[in-house]
Amino acid sequence: MSETKAAEATEAVAVTEATKAGEAVEAPTARPHTGRRRNEAAHRAILDAALRLLAESDGTPVTIDAIARTAGVGKQTVYRWWPSKGAVLLDALTDRAEQDVHGPDTGDLRTDLRAFIATTFDAAQRDTTASALRAVAREAARDPHLADLMRSFTAARRTALRDLLAKGRERGDLAGDADLDLIADQVYGVFWYRFLLGHDALDADTAQRLADSLTRGNAAG
Repeated sequence: MSETKAAEATEAVAVTEATKAGEAVEAPTARPHTGRRRNEAAHRAILDAALRLLAESDGTPVTIDAIARTAGVGKQTVYRWWPSKGAVLLDALTDRAEQDVHGPDTGDLRTDLRAFIATTFDAAQRDTTASALRAVAREAARDPHLADLMRSFTAARRTALRDLLAKGRERGDLAGDADLDLIADQVYGVFWYRFLLGHDALDADTAQRLADSLTRGNAAG
């Protein structure tokens, strides 16, 4: 029996038993159509549900059951793609970051770096993303598997920034011996310090001043 039919059968049994017991039964959420389109729709629904639930949870743990129910899929569908709740959340964060944070290529590093840092700051402070980032950072401290996933997520964001910096160095916007990894550390050091501790604002003005400072301090000549 296919996964979809098995899930439908299970729901049907649950509804029948609940009806016999006189319980109120909530109509099951309609699932996307089968096939590739259904898989893409279900995948997207799960990622969106994970971030939305975190934004609304106010610190209450979000479960795989809740994610599946909100997305309108069976729990087994979630586990088919992700081994844990943390993996779902990080995939959702990566997907959101790739949509919201772009590496522009205007031909001027300072302009590109300002835009990259500003969109990073802005995207991370949206309700759904901020809640997910804080939850993952908190749980990664006591879950080695989640800590590994978190390192993969941050490494991917650093790679995007480093690629932008490398283009600038190739154009001569940075000195030939500029330490790109250290520059990336400085950008994300400011971000995580202010994001997690609330030390100060993560706004467009901060992004501009940080980009200006880094490009001036590492300029060729």
